[in-house]
Amino acid sequence: MENFENTTPQDPGTEFLSRIDLQELQRSLELVKSEIAKVIVGQDSMIEHLLAALLSNGHVLIEGVPGVAKTITAKLLAKTVDVGFSRIQFTPDLMPSDILGTSVFNVKTSEFEFKKGPIFSSFILIDEINRSPAKTQSALFEVMEERQITMDGVQYDMEEPFLVVATQNPIEHEGTYRLPEAQLDRFLFKVNVGYPDLKQEVQIISNEHANRLDDKTDAVQQVMSGAQLKGYQDLVRNIVVESHLLEYIAQIIVNTRENQFLYLGASPRASLALLTAAKSFAAIRGRDFVTPEDIKEASYAVLRHRVMVAPEREMEGLTADEIVRQILDAIEIPR
Repeated sequence: MENFENTTPQDPGTEFLSRIDLQELQRSLELVKSEIAKVIVGQDSMIEHLLAALLSNGHVLIEGVPGVAKTITAKLLAKTVDVGFSRIQFTPDLMPSDILGTSVFNVKTSEFEFKKGPIFSSFILIDEINRSPAKTQSALFEVMEERQITMDGVQYDMEEPFLVVATQNPIEHEGTYRLPEAQLDRFLFKVNVGYPDLKQEVQIISNEHANRLDDKTDAVQQVMSGAQLKGYQDLVRNIVVESHLLEYIAQIIVNTRENQFLYLGASPRASLALLTAAKSFAAIRGRDFVTPEDIKEASYAVLRHRVMVAPEREMEGLTADEIVRQILDAIEIPR
């Protein structure tokens, strides 16, 4: 469960004057949504979390069964923004140099030259991240966190914005390498993608029947520049968060550490991630201030990969999402 209606009570006679002009940001995001909607039916929660990650400049792990539009949604999102794009298919034989780059000897200059790998882009799509061995995953997570690499004593910084969207399949584990829990912390969100409902399934089939394009992405146009996106990210950092909401975030995180059903609670990095994500959801809603509903909406995707359910509870079928829901229900919502 990731969707919450904004039910913040407001006095009908009170109008909030926005201190930050978010109209252009909202218009751009609506254009992005409409472009993606030319191809994708439903999956509103995944798209909204991807947009929040864009505004937060944070990485996303998308988990779902094959065929629920994980990869193509990320590709479409990348196409709507005028930034560099790379797609990397992870396989068991993939080496760190295959993604980072390698030094090549130049016969003309008699010197080694560094040839940059596909990670040197602004928007990186990694398919089936759990297919590559640990050393390749480790190299990726390092550059995700540090946003730079050092090769032959030379530091290379990643372009900004820098967003990694990774996908993985939750049902097939043959030939895969489980992502370490400590490394999963590098992702701002873990988004679970489910099946469409009957109405959406009919719409998907109808759209495919009417489609005459060989490549569905041809229908999608760029609607946002890299400079615009960077400006929007700067705006989001200035979203107002009241002190009682900062305490609310802290209470949620501390409760994960004290919960008897969890073997591992969330770290302070989770607090910062929840704060950043809540600001992005507020901006998407057109508000320059965070509400408790923004925090609750972000909590599931921020926490589900950062906490570990106690083994005995996991055997009983208890999930991280259910425990997060219990924690949110137990804490009094500040108003």
